[in-house]
Amino acid sequence: MKKGFFIMKYLKTPERTRIRQLTIPVIIPMIIPLVLFDVFLEIYHQICFRVYRIPIVKRGMYIKVDRYKLVYLSFWQKVFCVYCGYANGLMHYATAIVAKTEEYWCGIQHKSSTTFKAPTHHKKFAKYNSKEEFCKKYKS
Repeated sequence: MKKGFFIMKYLKTPERTRIRQLTIPVIIPMIIPLVLFDVFLEIYHQICFRVYRIPIVKRGMYIKVDRYKLVYLSFWQKVFCVYCGYANGLMHYATAIVAKTEEYWCGIQHKSSTTFKAPTHHKKFAKYNSKEEFCKKYKS
């Protein structure tokens, strides 16, 4: 499949509008667990990072909701752009927080595997099953 194949594809297939509308009751309620996740993530982030002296992750660098300002979008396009901007930004923000947590608590790479895509921050970690590297990097 070519890159970018699904970008705004719904605009190119208006004959599928009704079938897509049937998924709205599945999509919209997802805002509830997203907001709950956001609240608990932020409580964890603000309390634990201060206790551990980990630098606070700047929320505004990850969550951006601005596409609703585009005058050429319909009302519903704006609503879903707000939803997607928040949901994707929140996951990006959460990933940054969890990555810093992992760096603090467990800076060891996972066992090498062709079926696992390691996050980029793992490059700084000690190699899996290397006691020598672990001790060199982390033992004082």
